[in-house]
Amino acid sequence: MIMEKKICTLSIFLFLAIGYIQAQDYLINFSGSGASTSVTSVKVENLTQGTTKTINGDDVLRLMSIVTGVEQISENEKSEVSFFPNPMINSTRLQFILPEEGETVITLYDLSGREICQTKNMLHQGHHFYRIENINEGIYLVKVSSGRNSISGRLVSSGSGQGSAKIEYENSTISLDKKSDSKGFMAEIQMQYNTGDRLKITGQSGNYSTILTDVPTASKTISFNFVDCSDRDGNNYSVVAIGSAKGETENIDASGEKGYQIWMAENLETATLNDGTAIQLVNNDADWGTLTTPAFGWYLNNAVLYKEVYGGYYNWYTINTGKLCPAGWRVPNDADWNTLFNSLGGAGVAGGKLKATGLTYWMSPNTGATNESGFTGLAGGSRYPSIGSYSGAPYLGSWWTTTQVDPGYGSFKELQFDIIVVNQAAMSKSYGRNVRCIKE
Repeated sequence: MIMEKKICTLSIFLFLAIGYIQAQDYLINFSGSGASTSVTSVKVENLTQGTTKTINGDDVLRLMSIVTGVEQISENEKSEVSFFPNPMINSTRLQFILPEEGETVITLYDLSGREICQTKNMLHQGHHFYRIENINEGIYLVKVSSGRNSISGRLVSSGSGQGSAKIEYENSTISLDKKSDSKGFMAEIQMQYNTGDRLKITGQSGNYSTILTDVPTASKTISFNFVDCSDRDGNNYSVVAIGSAKGETENIDASGEKGYQIWMAENLETATLNDGTAIQLVNNDADWGTLTTPAFGWYLNNAVLYKEVYGGYYNWYTINTGKLCPAGWRVPNDADWNTLFNSLGGAGVAGGKLKATGLTYWMSPNTGATNESGFTGLAGGSRYPSIGSYSGAPYLGSWWTTTQVDPGYGSFKELQFDIIVVNQAAMSKSYGRNVRCIKE
């Protein structure tokens, strides 16, 4: 009976342990396409949890329900750390491939990141074998470091830890020829992740920046479609693909039947039309409402504090020039906005999916904000024509369209802090509103 209980307990532990380390344990790789095939860096924001991690573009992101506090490292699949058996009871055999000769350090950590034991050896390039013994029940990380190179793997133990934990060298198969196709080692960066968490992922390649949103359910490679979006002032803008399978280029619907669009992921902040003409900057509030020519301003007339946050506030006469956006881009019309809303379930719910999450740029309660589109709409308010002053932040955000309702009114779209509905209206062309451009 006692033996049966021990076997039952062991079986339950192994089942839970294996399930625990595999739950939400996804490997995410990154690649580039379009204007650049390389990825310099990746910023990953968990919109659900409010956490952020920035990694190198050739790193691998491991999304896991358990994070050890020790960043894992892995090479290509041929050089992964492996164990047999895993889970182990009393001992296991560790094996790995070393791409070049050097002093090699093998360290065993528990889930808190505490070092359990370590060994050092001078090893040749090749295939190496070690034995790990006498560790307590639990989940561990084994890290192998040699010079600039590091790899790692996870090990489950159901042992009782009789005696001191140890890592002992067994043997090696030495390779005389260095692999010509070796890609070297890439960092594998851990990030805590729960089922259903929504990620906002920004890929950077030089001046190019592309944003995607995703709720991962499996390991995958995410591809950033890099698109040039720079104005005459030299400002470079992040872009976001909305309305298709973002990050999976084989599913992009170039015909637009699924509503696929590429938008700026931040507000326009140019002071120059794309033909080189300067736009009139109006800081005097009393002058603002009298103008019927192109003009713009910065929030509260303070470019230092607010230019990079809210961008510019343009009157509709600036929109009507047809030259406000960078070359290859344009100010969207009502139809473009409606396509965007429809791809997000309609204007009745799209507001929440377009708003930035949290209360940094929105007043509480910022109802329904998920930013699952990646649009990251901010509550920058608007500039009023009657007195030329700025108002509405952090209650609402509004953006011009090119659609003219009548000679004195232009159409705009508005998000509010307490609803998920997109407001669509027309008001005086003398208002100052933000602008998002769309790729032609």
